Amino acid sequence: MLIYPLSWRGQQPRAIKSNPYLFFLTLWLCPFGAESGAHERRLLNDLMANYNKLERPVINESDAVVLTFGLTLQQIIDVDEKNQILTTNIWLNLEWTDVNLRWNESEYGQVADIRMPPSSIWKPDILMYNSASEAFDGTYPTNVVVLSNGGCTYIPPGIFKSTCKIDITWFPFDDQNCDMKFGSWTYNGFKLDFQLKDDEGDLGTYVLNGEWDLLGVPAKRNEVIYECCPEPYLDITFIIKIRRRTLYYFFNLIVPCVLIASMAVLGFTLPPDSGEKLSLGVTVLLSLTVFQQTVSESMPITSLQIPLLGTYFNCIMFMVASSVVTTIMILNYHHRLADTHEMPDWVRVLFLQWIPWFLRMSRPGEKITRKTIMMQNKMKELDLKEKSSKSLLANVLDMDDDFSTLPHSHVHPHHPSHAHPQQNNGGFIRVSGSLPPPAEDVSSSFPPGAHRELSLILKEIKIITDKIRDDEESAAIENDWKFAAMVLDRLCLIVFTLFTIVATVAVLAAAPHVIVT
Repeated sequence: MLIYPLSWRGQQPRAIKSNPYLFFLTLWLCPFGAESGAHERRLLNDLMANYNKLERPVINESDAVVLTFGLTLQQIIDVDEKNQILTTNIWLNLEWTDVNLRWNESEYGQVADIRMPPSSIWKPDILMYNSASEAFDGTYPTNVVVLSNGGCTYIPPGIFKSTCKIDITWFPFDDQNCDMKFGSWTYNGFKLDFQLKDDEGDLGTYVLNGEWDLLGVPAKRNEVIYECCPEPYLDITFIIKIRRRTLYYFFNLIVPCVLIASMAVLGFTLPPDSGEKLSLGVTVLLSLTVFQQTVSESMPITSLQIPLLGTYFNCIMFMVASSVVTTIMILNYHHRLADTHEMPDWVRVLFLQWIPWFLRMSRPGEKITRKTIMMQNKMKELDLKEKSSKSLLANVLDMDDDFSTLPHSHVHPHHPSHAHPQQNNGGFIRVSGSLPPPAEDVSSSFPPGAHRELSLILKEIKIITDKIRDDEESAAIENDWKFAAMVLDRLCLIVFTLFTIVATVAVLAAAPHVIVT
């Protein structure tokens, strides 16, 4: 078999084809390529001649193999909150000394190191205790680098799926600590001793994750005595500390929720006669329900903790539902009539006096102050106690059929109507004025039939004035209901706005951190 120099492999120089003497001269001057392969071959044959891969490589059986353990984190692939599984790309770094794999470099052509498959030599049975992979061991069996002093370096890469207890109490402002526990499956601490290569994992080649920010990978050495065995078992635990990046959740979950809540609050500024007040509230409620259904699909599904974002969404949902209920109450107040509803005293005092005074609200041309409220209450008490004062016009209009009872010819001097010029009518004093003297013929001052005409005219005037008075009273009562609805509308606007602001600020203040880019 012809062996070309390294610079000629994979190609056929034209000079060799044209001049075969040059080719043989090159082989005679460069024979070292075949000699180096022979030294390594002989070394491998000598090392594996009497080697037993089941033998623990120590000089004294009472000694423990010292294993130096390190870890290089390449990438955080996925964090499955629902199944509580962390998927990572990791390189393990295992170093130990095999006394059966030593040689003198001068005897083997200065060969300082060789590569051997892990299935051919002894290697520690290192596994990840909290593995969630179907194959349990996710490492790829790469070659082991063996030095002339017996030092072995084994760096197997792998995709590791480890169990991780996810705490979503502060979602999406949460931090997670995921443990990766490595140890020997069969060797105890007297047979295999673990030593940390570094206090933290190597992050020199780490690839940034878009959802999680890596805080650190501290390591610690543990010594555990299980119930089955009195010997201590050692393990190395790496803690992957990660923090969720909240910028995505802030602009895609919290901000839209606040905007939807503000739409529900702005519904209180619509006038009740517009006809869109209730439909806007119901539309906002439905949109928030659909939005929350979409968000719930991205939130971790668990009943162990209540996420902070879920609590915030429930508060906003409660606020929007309450706004719909209060809107119905406002519309009910606004469209009440005097014929169907009588305003209770507590509604009058609360919604027409104190709450307008507190909110600095008043009707056009009126100014509600504490003094006016007290005066209105006193005037109401006086109106209830004093019902005996009426104007002269009201007295005349209440005369009913007095004139119809009079004789057509004259008024008897001893008629009861003349005996009492002042008469009590329903608690009010009726002032009739001066009556004609008893001897005077009253009928002489009126044409014939004028008495009945005057009585009918007075009755018609009384009916008209009563109608006008009733309409004015009904309009006043309806205006009172409308003003009460307006006061309740303004009160709900202020209360629900403050509730939305306080709930948002409370959620952001309670979070361990707000925005991590």
